[in-house]
This record gives sequence, structure tokens and C-alpha cells, in this order.
Amino acid sequence: MGLQQTLRALADPIRREILNLLREGKRSAGEIVEEFSVTGASISRHLSVLKEADLIRDTRVGKYRFYEINTSVLEDVMLWITELKGEQDDKEQ
Repeated sequence: MGLQQTLRALADPIRREILNLLREGKRSAGEIVEEFSVTGASISRHLSVLKEADLIRDTRVGKYRFYEINTSVLEDVMLWITELKGEQDDKEQ
């Protein structure tokens, strides 16, 4: 996915908190919903945005869906930021 879509997904505080939860390991959609004071439908939409941005993956086990973080996309964003910062450092010298 594109950088713009990734940054848009990261812009929302609830989505960032979902990513923080998933740092600890896989969680079911129900477990994620329990952590927030918003509706399950709202969390479902946030999960969809994160999935579309390729920041999370999901797997189905029986009737449950489990989500986990996809760190490769975050690594790409960090690399881009590092490169951008490096270019700015070069201009200052």
C-alpha cells in the first residue's frame, strides 16, 4: 500500500492504540473491542482501515478473527522518515 494510506491510518489515535495492543501479540476482534469505549462497529471500521493500509493482518480460526501487527510496513515508514531526516541534515551542513 501507499505511504499516504499508511500515514492516514496512523493519524487516528484509536488506530494507534489498536497497534499498541497488537504489539503484545494476536488478539481477537472481541478482545480489541473490550479495550475501548466505542462501539464494536466503530472498532471494526478502524480494523478495516488498518488492514487496508497493510498495518495489520487477520486470520480466521473457527468463528473468530484474530489480528496481528504487520511490522514490515512500519519498517518501511521508519526507513522513509530516516532518509528524509538524513536529507535535511545534509542541507544544514
